[in-house]
Amino acid sequence: MSADKTYKVQKSDAEWRAALDPMQYRVARNAATEPPFTGKYWDHFKAGRYNCVGCGTPLFASDTKFDAGCGWPSYSQPINAEVIERVVDKTLGMVRVEVRCNNCGSHLGHVFEDGPKPTGERFCINSAAINFESPR
Repeated sequence: MSADKTYKVQKSDAEWRAALDPMQYRVARNAATEPPFTGKYWDHFKAGRYNCVGCGTPLFASDTKFDAGCGWPSYSQPINAEVIERVVDKTLGMVRVEVRCNNCGSHLGHVFEDGPKPTGERFCINSAAINFESPR
């Protein structure tokens, strides 16, 4: 996670490993990417919201989710700008914008500028980084 930022939610590596399953840990804590079309939410379109797997922070509303055809859950915007952190990612020989939970630093995915109007953004998020919550 970001070496120059202190997140509100702090856990030891052992605590993260105990709280997350192996895929969630690889994605959220080591910035791995799950294979496309394999995550439990890539084709999930029920009403509700998607929360951070690491700390439960509400991140994305279901009414902003769309099928981008990429095999990962895609959203046009977060619930609000404060819940996510954008970090320049220069790995894999390209420059992208990584998206993290602003509360615990968990890696969520990346944001691209090829999304629908009105934002023009596509938040491409790993299913392993989020949990779905139905409306109450």
